[in-house]
Amino acid sequence: MSAIEIILALLMVVGVLGIVIPVLPGLLLVVAAVVVWALTEQSTLGWVLLAVTVTLYLAGTVLQWLVPGRRMKRAGVRTTTLLAGVATAIAAAFVIPVVGLFLGFPLGIFLVSLARTRDGGQAWSATKHALRAVGANILIELATAFSIIAAYAVTVIFLDVN
Repeated sequence: MSAIEIILALLMVVGVLGIVIPVLPGLLLVVAAVVVWALTEQSTLGWVLLAVTVTLYLAGTVLQWLVPGRRMKRAGVRTTTLLAGVATAIAAAFVIPVVGLFLGFPLGIFLVSLARTRDGGQAWSATKHALRAVGANILIELATAFSIIAAYAVTVIFLDVN
């Protein structure tokens, strides 16, 4: 492996971390690394890997919209509730460094759901559904990233003759 390939692999690792810790655009970093490799490679192999990467990215993005979104709609969790959760998470991240982001999201969803339904049980149920959906979303994004990374690794290690 060349130095650029190692640097791009490290960028992919940072991308995976960005998926788990939502500060960086994780999946986009993984895709960007493949784009850089394809542009530096300038070969049919590079363009084929780029096409596979874009296809995997698009499939993962569609799944991220379909799977968690449907579950939340069935559970009655509104988009505005999720936006309130995100806003609360951002505010909590400043108030409670490190863990505020993770505490603020469910707290915001719970409080908005509680204000809307006036029932703690329903609010807690909506919060659990939203957290499961976010977890599913992260798993889909991780599976997509690992698929792209696997395609990159196979291409660079076994197929690239440079």
